[in-house]
Amino acid sequence: MIKLDGIDHVALRVRDVAVSVAWYERVLGLERMHERAWGECPAVVGIGSTALALFPVPTEEVDTRPGTHALAIRHIAFRAGAQAFLDAQRHLQKLGITFQHQDHQIAHSIYFRDPNGHELEITTYEIAQREA
Repeated sequence: MIKLDGIDHVALRVRDVAVSVAWYERVLGLERMHERAWGECPAVVGIGSTALALFPVPTEEVDTRPGTHALAIRHIAFRAGAQAFLDAQRHLQKLGITFQHQDHQIAHSIYFRDPNGHELEITTYEIAQREA
């Protein structure tokens, strides 16, 4: 059996690596990682042991939203505690980033998109635990 520690990174294609790095730093508070070793490509941003590796799209023609029948990653979910979940909502509102709230019974989540159209989720299980 394979014993894993978790997800190391998710690789994303983006239109402009520098713009995406700045967005993830400003909006989600992710930090630049491994820049000395790898330089600009991939640009890795993360927190703790979780990271996103940002690669430039090799062409000008970009399809940002595959249909619901495509085999693709639907979204990337980050976990937060109850207070951080509430703080994230206020932060997104302050930045003018719209999001949708969903109650998943055991967790609450908010969904929004990065500048490249990737859907992101912030979820907390702590709110559901307090209500149970």
